[in-house]
Amino acid sequence: MAEPPSYPTALGASDPTTIRLLGTDLAADVMGEVGFGELAFWLATQERPTPGQVRVFEAVLAALADHGFTPTAIVTRLTYLSAPDSIQGALAAGLLGGGSRFLGVTEDTGRFLHDVLAGEEQLPAVDDAAGWDALALETVRAQRAAKRFVPGLGHHVHKEGDPRTPRLMQIAREEGQFGPHLALFEAIGRVHPQVLGRTLPLNGAGVCGAALADLGLPLPLLRGFALLARTAGLIGQLAEELRHPVANDIFLSVDLNNRSVAPDPWTDGTP
Repeated sequence: MAEPPSYPTALGASDPTTIRLLGTDLAADVMGEVGFGELAFWLATQERPTPGQVRVFEAVLAALADHGFTPTAIVTRLTYLSAPDSIQGALAAGLLGGGSRFLGVTEDTGRFLHDVLAGEEQLPAVDDAAGWDALALETVRAQRAAKRFVPGLGHHVHKEGDPRTPRLMQIAREEGQFGPHLALFEAIGRVHPQVLGRTLPLNGAGVCGAALADLGLPLPLLRGFALLARTAGLIGQLAEELRHPVANDIFLSVDLNNRSVAPDPWTDGTP
């Protein structure tokens, strides 16, 4: 008789009387004992984080949870207006909008910084500001020469500085989690005006990506952590929509103010 297939996992596994999770008893060792942020980190790494890692990680989640009437929030509210029987659809609609302009910047910045660091034979000490400035200057110049943006640089609202950025860097320093990704990102903030001729803020999504990378979290999952945080924010958007709805006003503002124009055929693919 053939042996049944085996599917090993260190995550959730159940028998008639217990549930095992990450080598622990879920009911006895996790519920009421482990915070959700700590558990999310633990699930992703399969290694229990230190209190300092948890504080930085949860600060990232807080920073990314909600940022007002962004496209992700608006589409969540509009989808709920269209299908109030589908909370999951409304949440999914908002999360699917996490791309290169909103939320995805977290992953893009973390990956960008990691690629720069991986190309260096020897990195400056974390407190060597001059050394990081030199590397940052080289990095920004290379991006400018290639006509590419520096991920995490600039914000459409916080023109004079994103308040999340210095706070997260402060927390990372306090917890001993300020590593090379944050050091390089901070240096980019100092030197980029020399290359670009103007000063742009280091945005919150970017600093979150740098912080997550310094925590050693898997780079392919960085956008997932941003979406985890934004899920809480979108639930908040829906809760507010239930009490103080605006989605119908948004819909009617567009629907009642559209105007007919002549067709504009697609030609060479240039917008």
